[in-house]
Amino acid sequence: MIVEEIKIKEVLEGTKSPSLENVRDVLAKAREKKGLGLDDVGILLNSDAVRIKDELFQTAARVKDEIYGERIVFFAPLYVSDFCVNGCAYCNFHTENKGLKRKKLSLDEIEKQVGFLIDMGHKRLLLEFGEDPAHNDIDYVRAVIEKIYSLKREKGNIRRLNVNIAATTVENYRKLKTTNIGTYQLFQETYHRETYKKLHQGPKADYDRQISAHLRAFEAGLDDLGLGVLFGLYDWRFEVLALIAHAQYLEKELGVGPHTISVPRFCPASAVSYQPEYPVSDADFLKLIAIIRLAVPYTGMILSTRETSAIRKQAFKIGISQASAASAASPGGYGSNVKDEAQFKLRDERPLAEVIKGVVDDKMLPSFCTACYRRGRTGEAFMELSKPGEIHTFCRSNGLLTFAEYLEDFGNGLYKKGYQTIEFYLNQIEDEGLRQQTKERLKKIKQGERDLYF
Repeated sequence: MIVEEIKIKEVLEGTKSPSLENVRDVLAKAREKKGLGLDDVGILLNSDAVRIKDELFQTAARVKDEIYGERIVFFAPLYVSDFCVNGCAYCNFHTENKGLKRKKLSLDEIEKQVGFLIDMGHKRLLLEFGEDPAHNDIDYVRAVIEKIYSLKREKGNIRRLNVNIAATTVENYRKLKTTNIGTYQLFQETYHRETYKKLHQGPKADYDRQISAHLRAFEAGLDDLGLGVLFGLYDWRFEVLALIAHAQYLEKELGVGPHTISVPRFCPASAVSYQPEYPVSDADFLKLIAIIRLAVPYTGMILSTRETSAIRKQAFKIGISQASAASAASPGGYGSNVKDEAQFKLRDERPLAEVIKGVVDDKMLPSFCTACYRRGRTGEAFMELSKPGEIHTFCRSNGLLTFAEYLEDFGNGLYKKGYQTIEFYLNQIEDEGLRQQTKERLKKIKQGERDLYF
């Protein structure tokens, strides 16, 4: 069994009311960056938030910095089709939403949407498709991916696509593999079977089909996998433990843990009457981000625009390494003011330039890096670098190069301050040879060259 519900509940019960000494022992273990066992996680989940908050956040920030450094890697979601045969209670695309004018983007419409994104400065996208065999079959998915990779504009191109499609067959995953995607992302939504059953109708109601999808994807050759939970559907403590148990299962069975873990929180939508039975407060949300960072230190943690700019600012410091920005959550949403058709209500609607400025002001490094995917640093190769923290060696240089591109092409008022940030982190590169190579490539970018990476 991938996730044992009884065991998760036993851990939660058995770690109740931990002593301050117990919690500090776990934090000391976490600082070794080798991950945490479920009992360790249970102790942190059950710890008194007020007494331990600062120590927890400081430890998470330290681990994040030592593995992923100061970078926040940005991407945008691209909703391609909202045709869906599922009735998920929390999603605006549910089958009972008869007022929704369903949309499936043509390849010409795809080109227009991608043009908006490239002209903002984006280099990497997450493709989103509803589950509908008639409208969103695997050949359509492949055609969309091939179309996006073929597009070139004056301000660049999209260099890597990550993909979120419904759980499917090994054969379909093999077809997806041929398109050269980055990460295959699929959320369990909730690991609590009874809640899962209650909230889903249609093919997605099959809990086992959903939770075993990553195994089929891996069998098909997709070794870069993303997990996630929609927090608010069930007790967040249970969900965190189950999510980590899932990550540990993949690592044990496949030799490869999740490249990414996403932490979306429930957001309302125009045709969603569902109210979360287990709402997650801001304080608990930040706590769970810090705990996941310590429990699975090698994974990239993703935060969406479901969260406010204030929450994102804090989350970036304690665990998040990737974030969407300037998002639209409906097909054709870029360049449009229509919001009622979005999958959920956005809470951070700032333009990309403003998000970038905020990160720079917080002394962090914006990145649009796609190098690992294109250098073959995925799956086991990625784990070999990320677990000991060596991935940071490449990531800082690549982050600097992609940020320099952004400043040259879109920098405007951020140009001077942005290059001060680049200079500061350039000097943090310990390897003299790599620092010099990075410096030389930065000069080439100023001279007009693009897409240089290690």
